[in-house]
Amino acid sequence: MKWGTLWTVACLLFASLPKGQPDATCHAFVGESVILPCTTASPSELDVSHLMLFWQIESNIVHFFHNGEDQLTFQNANYSGRTSLFLDQVKHGNFSLKLSNVQLEDAAVYSCIAKQSGNHPTPTEKSKIHLNVSDRSSTVETHSPHGQSRISSRSPGNVPHLDVLLSFHLLVTLAGWRL
Repeated sequence: MKWGTLWTVACLLFASLPKGQPDATCHAFVGESVILPCTTASPSELDVSHLMLFWQIESNIVHFFHNGEDQLTFQNANYSGRTSLFLDQVKHGNFSLKLSNVQLEDAAVYSCIAKQSGNHPTPTEKSKIHLNVSDRSSTVETHSPHGQSRISSRSPGNVPHLDVLLSFHLLVTLAGWRL
């Protein structure tokens, strides 16, 4: 496929995306891998030789699958070597993307766009996944004027804080004593 044709198709597919809320939100820590979900409920196996599958952020190609194989020539360099599909599952409608070695800059709304052509064409299917990325929580020990150590936890807003986890553990321990 020529770059001009690929770019035109990508732009047309992206332009047809709804501007609403993402279909899913995923969370990952820097350095980990994350799976961005995208599936279709196909009544039969898909003919991957006639499938065009884009993962993109705005007009940046994150991963492109066409004619039964990855086509990564025009992949954004920031994602080189870090993306993969579950190739044995694509024919069953699992278009999920594995993103490895997640970076803070990967936080974005990703679009999964699939189109089946050939003898059994399907309408263009679109899904948007919001990826939140956080640094690992860090623990800092400080000393009070009275010589006591205080440990505080800095963690992302969507992760339970250390004091909540300690309270839960205390409640579970106390409940166990009553049994």
